[in-house]
Amino acid sequence: MAEENETENEVNPMAALVQHALDQDYNNANKVFGDIMGTRINDVLDQEKIKLSNQVYNGIEPEEENDEQLELDLADEEEDHDEDTENGEEDLEVEDEDLEDTDEVEEDEEEEEELDAHDG
Repeated sequence: MAEENETENEVNPMAALVQHALDQDYNNANKVFGDIMGTRINDVLDQEKIKLSNQVYNGIEPEEENDEQLELDLADEEEDHDEDTENGEEDLEVEDEDLEDTDEVEEDEEEEEELDAHDG
C-alpha cells in the first residue's frame, strides 16, 4: 500500500504536497513545493525562449496577448470622489470651528478658576 502511495505522489506532485502538509511533514512539503515551482518556471521560460527565437530567427511577428492591462473609464468615479472630498473638507472646517469654540470655553473656565484661586 505504501508503495502505491509513493508511486501516486511521483505522478502527481500536488497530491504529494497536500499529503506532506496534512502529515505535518513540512520539510518534504517544502521540497515538493520547490520542485513544482521550479518545473513551472522552467516551462514558462522555455515557452518564452521559443517565442523570442521565432521572432529573431524566423521573422515571426509577436502575437497579441490577452494579458494587456485594460484601460477603465474612471472619469465618473473621479468626479464623485472630488465631490466627496469637497464635502469632507467642509465637514472638517466645521469641526475645526467647533473645536475652537470648545478651546475658548476651556480657556475661559481656566481663567475663572485662576481668579477664584487668587480671591479665595
